[in-house]
Amino acid sequence: MNPLAPPRAVRVIIGLVVGVVFAVPFVATVLFTLTPLPGGSGLSLDRWAGLFDPANAAEYRPVWTGLGNSLLLAGVTVLLVVGLFTPTMVLVALAFPRLRRVFEFVALLPISLPAIVLVVGLTPIYLQIGRTLGTGAWTLAFAYGILVLPFAYRSIQASIDAIDVTTLAEAARTLGAGWGSVLLRVIVPNLRQGLLAAALISVAVVLGEFTIASLLNRQTLQTALVVVNKQDGWVAAIFTLLALAFAFVLLLVIGRVGRIGAGRKTP
Repeated sequence: MNPLAPPRAVRVIIGLVVGVVFAVPFVATVLFTLTPLPGGSGLSLDRWAGLFDPANAAEYRPVWTGLGNSLLLAGVTVLLVVGLFTPTMVLVALAFPRLRRVFEFVALLPISLPAIVLVVGLTPIYLQIGRTLGTGAWTLAFAYGILVLPFAYRSIQASIDAIDVTTLAEAARTLGAGWGSVLLRVIVPNLRQGLLAAALISVAVVLGEFTIASLLNRQTLQTALVVVNKQDGWVAAIFTLLALAFAFVLLLVIGRVGRIGAGRKTP
């Protein structure tokens, strides 16, 4: 047992305090969404049922549109992070280890910049993107890819540090594997947990980001919730709970996939 570890009672108390801090606002939001309609009494699911009422379709359409855009953005952002950032990190670890500190500084730099500052720098770029690729909400994935770099870097780099990338790559090359096979069949399976964690963080950031989408005039879940909240605060709270539930389920799925992958034995 670690002599520096706090007693079990202290750990239990800290866990309970943290649990209460997170549970109180969540439970309060749930009770708020169960507020009965005018004329009703007690707790009611009428406001939840109203989401699927055709009479309210026009009022809630911005939220559904924003949710669809955010999910598309999350998928594109994950592809950018996994498809571009991961091979670059592996390349730095294999061929340019001296550049790791410089690369780490560049990757962690966005976390020190406020979103409003990023928007000021991205606005001229998005003027050109709008002329070339259009003004669809999916184009925010380029900005969100920069926004999630610090979090994705830490997750993926931890997995890279946990394995001997150089030895794995040299062994695979000695056996005749090409660089594509080395990356996809040897290195990436060993980075599974880090990649899954980076994907989860990317989805969470995309679903919760508001500043960049608002200032660049794109419709996402958070901007739509602001609009709907001015008309019906209960609906905004319901969709917030649904977004939290989606992130929680995604966390469970990713954790399960990671355990399954880690439990497989290579013959």
